[in-house]
Amino acid sequence: MSAPDSSAFATPQNQPIVVRARDDPVEVLNFGPITGRILEDGSRTENRLATIHFTLAPSAAGPPALWHEMHDETILVLSGTLRFRLAGGRTLDCVKGDYVVFPPRTPATFENPSGEEEAVFVNTFTPAYYVGYFRLLAKLAAEGVEMTPRVYEMAMARYATVAAQGI
Repeated sequence: MSAPDSSAFATPQNQPIVVRARDDPVEVLNFGPITGRILEDGSRTENRLATIHFTLAPSAAGPPALWHEMHDETILVLSGTLRFRLAGGRTLDCVKGDYVVFPPRTPATFENPSGEEEAVFVNTFTPAYYVGYFRLLAKLAAEGVEMTPRVYEMAMARYATVAAQGI
């Protein structure tokens, strides 16, 4: 059976989005011990997906513990160790190749337990709007704002993210 003669059934002509490691300029965010390279900010995916390549300095902590009300997040560890602090007092050490999915309402934070090696990871967010949180943190850091827990909470509140207690 053949398809009706209609453009509604035509093969789409979209092309993949490629970010080459050496050639493409990307937006770089710096805030404290964290550096992020935005690979996709959602502008080319209708805000369905954002991806950031992060580097966390040795012995550094990530943001205060938090949970997301509206979006999913994934982390793929590329090198080093990322230690997650989770609800219930649990910790989870992840190394190269480990992949973690954080559905909405999953409280966590992370740190680099190594005193010598950076932790490098790829972080995705869906929908993509959460990339704005990292842009805001970088802007505050560039302005010399002291990143107190209250400042983090104010930034999180703009992106449907809540400070987690007891983690």
